[in-house]
Amino acid sequence: MRARGESIYLVDVRQPWEHELVHLPDDVLVPLDQLAERHDEVTPPAGALVVAYCHHGIRSMNAAAMLERIGHTRVASLAGGIDAWSLLIDPSLPRY
Repeated sequence: MRARGESIYLVDVRQPWEHELVHLPDDVLVPLDQLAERHDEVTPPAGALVVAYCHHGIRSMNAAAMLERIGHTRVASLAGGIDAWSLLIDPSLPRY
């Protein structure tokens, strides 16, 4: 989607220490355990797909469901999380 120039808004729902280890560029960090209180910080541009991601994809599935419940209409969870991204898309990213 990025290669096609589509608008994507990345939301990292991991903990700050995980984000410090490795993260995707241009993301916003809102840990899953704070998402309900801080959901107003998720401000995608009009028409953007909101993509939640975590380490392996479990927390991001919960985050995507929560974001849909609060009104975001274009939401996805990054399958396999940043771990899969580092294996399949960008092997230069460290794994943990």
